[in-house]
Amino acid sequence: MEFKQLLETLTPAIYEAFKRAIEIGKWPDGRRLSDEQRELCMQAVIAYEMRQPETQRTGYVPPKNSACELPDDDEKPLVWHS
Repeated sequence: MEFKQLLETLTPAIYEAFKRAIEIGKWPDGRRLSDEQRELCMQAVIAYEMRQPETQRTGYVPPKNSACELPDDDEKPLVWHS
């Protein structure tokens, strides 16, 4: 099976299994992932996520709702005491 065909047949369950295998470095049956398998799983996970809304992708951080800075009128000078 070619990689493109594999991507077309990925189900949410397979996607989750790939993500878990990448996280722990093992397949569900306990066998260790080779470096090549880990790389292919990562490529498959990334390709799968690209078909999903941005908010459902791994590592998505929503934008902040409010600014982190205080308004100018709340500024207080820093006073050093010796």
